Amino acid sequence: MDKKEIARRLVEARGQRSQQEVADAIGISRSALAMYELGLRIPRDEIKMKLAQLYEIPIQDLFYSGACHE
Repeated sequence: MDKKEIARRLVEARGQRSQQEVADAIGISRSALAMYELGLRIPRDEIKMKLAQLYEIPIQDLFYSGACHE
């Protein structure tokens, strides 16, 4: 899956939460989260797991093709 599609899914999954709230919850900077959501970077596996847990969405739905978060 390309970075732009991952970015779209991350923004959608975050919903009404602020970037700062999510970043604080998983232990990263807000700017790092912003880069993921802009499609400029892909998170490390550890961060992928934390995001999936926080959003209560299977990791496959956020980061791997063939899955769709709707």
